[in-house]
Amino acid sequence: MLNLTNMKTTIVFLALFVSSVASFAGGGWTYKKGKGFVKISQTAIYGDQLFNPDGEVIDIRTIGYYATSAYAEYGISDKITAIAYAPFFTRNTLNAIEFIQTKEEIPGDELNSFGDIDLSIQYGFYQSDTWVASVRVLFGLPTGKVNGGETGILQSGDGEFNQMIRFDLSRPISDKSWISFYAGFNNRTNDFSDEYRLGGEYGTRLGSSFYTILKLDVVQSFFNGEADASQGGTIFSNDTEFISPAIELAYELDNQIGFSFSAGGAFAARNILAAPNLAVGVYKKF
Repeated sequence: MLNLTNMKTTIVFLALFVSSVASFAGGGWTYKKGKGFVKISQTAIYGDQLFNPDGEVIDIRTIGYYATSAYAEYGISDKITAIAYAPFFTRNTLNAIEFIQTKEEIPGDELNSFGDIDLSIQYGFYQSDTWVASVRVLFGLPTGKVNGGETGILQSGDGEFNQMIRFDLSRPISDKSWISFYAGFNNRTNDFSDEYRLGGEYGTRLGSSFYTILKLDVVQSFFNGEADASQGGTIFSNDTEFISPAIELAYELDNQIGFSFSAGGAFAARNILAAPNLAVGVYKKF
């Protein structure tokens, strides 16, 4: 039977990937003053398998996560961009279980709530004819709900304050393609282990309106925290690790309104749901 530790570590994956599907904008580039980008996304994750602490895939009680979010970037100056991510409606579901022989049922559960907000400032400190580089500071605000639902194990926030510093390096490789790389350090409070994060993407424009972006994200733990995933008040399991490939497709109209679809997953993972993450969105550049 599914225990509380597995339930809470399952939800870890959900929150992490909601923040990763915000947009294909960014990289090392910053917006010009007064220019920007805004996007509304709908994310869905639904699965019944989990990567356990040993990296093995095990069966769990089916859980779903659905988030409607807003993401925006705005040029405060030619070198400084403000970034915000807000999951303004999240829905967690826990499926009911019915035992065939006894006909007994364990009821399901649900939580509808606001999620955790991320606020960032990005500074472009280097630009040449080929490469651009920037640094960003992110603050993860504990605005979501913990210990929700009738079971008290559904969550839309982690209840702790994150601070992350990240360096991005990007360059165009043609007039239609680009590459980007990043490395970051995430400090987590409430005795959670700190993390380092690495990743990159390759993007290309096909014709005048269609974009394809391939991504790879890595999260690794420093194992320097004592927080227990089975305890209440958390959404991020301690010592979560994964390697996650993803693809995003976007179609952009002449008025700079665009539509996107993304799909991602995880392998070589610990303490995360073994299920795909799907998202659709609509965005506007200005």
